[in-house]
Formats: sequence, structure tokens, C-alpha cells
Amino acid sequence: MAVQKRRQSKSRSAIRRAQVMKRTAPAGIPCAQCGEMKLPHHACAACGFYRGRQVIAGKQQEEAS
Repeated sequence: MAVQKRRQSKSRSAIRRAQVMKRTAPAGIPCAQCGEMKLPHHACAACGFYRGRQVIAGKQQEEAS
């Protein structure tokens, strides 16, 4: 197992942890079917479509039933 040669300073640890705070929120794109914002490469939660096909039951269909 690897053993550290020197202790990492508090400043260095804080700088590394601060990188997480710099991350941006995932970008949303409009759904081609309903126009609702969704994550890229994910099925739309509102209508349930992914790449032009119905893959899950969306919120709109559950409310209609």
C-alpha cells in the first residue's frame, strides 16, 4: 500500500475540496416532444419520451389516467 512521504497541508486540502464548489449545475435542454427542460441523454420526466420513442409513463399520462 502507498504511504505518503509528507503530510498534506490544510491549505492544500481546502483548495482541492473547493473545486467541487466551482462545478456548474447540469445543463438542461428542451424536450423535442413537449418542450419541457430535461437532462441530456435522459428520458423526459414530463412526457416519458426518449429519442422519439415512449420509454416510460410520463407525469402527463399519469394525471390523465
